[in-house]
Amino acid sequence: MQEGWSKVDAYMVDKLVFSDPVLEHALTLNAEKNLPPHDVSPNQGKFLHLIARMCGAKRILEIGTLGGYSTIWMSRALPAGGKLITLEANAAHAEVARINLSNACLNDRVDVRVGLAMEELPKLIAEAPFDLIFIDADKPNNPGYLEWAIKLSRVGTVIIGDNVVRDGAIADPNNADPRVQGVRKFFDMIAQDPRLTATALQTVGSKGWDGFALALVN
Repeated sequence: MQEGWSKVDAYMVDKLVFSDPVLEHALTLNAEKNLPPHDVSPNQGKFLHLIARMCGAKRILEIGTLGGYSTIWMSRALPAGGKLITLEANAAHAEVARINLSNACLNDRVDVRVGLAMEELPKLIAEAPFDLIFIDADKPNNPGYLEWAIKLSRVGTVIIGDNVVRDGAIADPNNADPRVQGVRKFFDMIAQDPRLTATALQTVGSKGWDGFALALVN
């Protein structure tokens, strides 16, 4: 099954995403630096890019940088004068991201900040609101990230949460994995908050069986 999913992803990437030496180099450098292979797939990266363009994002917040692959996709959607702030807990990962962003000539529009996101998010109040917020960090803290995402939003802000299916484990209330429980709490909070209109979709592909949540701030 995984082989088939990956083949379909490869077909769609070949038809609709195309080869990009800068992005391919970023993935190569991430692997050389032994970063975990948690980057979004190329077609998922372009999906983020299109969402940013469709909502006319001028200010983007990313929670979880890793090596900056998704950062490049989203920041390329920004208009002149736009800004993306990305938060990364691991200083070594952040340094790789900075190299990748420099190679992509995006240093002028991306600010990589190092520190625990739950400590860095309160510092962003003065720089809010953001038009698009992408949550893709440690899942046990997803509830806290959502709380801050709403605080840093405006009416019309789009909030995306990645990796919310976890090979189907999300449907098991008895799964003790703190990552699963963090995402389940994330869903509960979205469902109960009248400020949000949301949905979630499962995805299959080169990254396996997972999915994302998409919320609009009312």
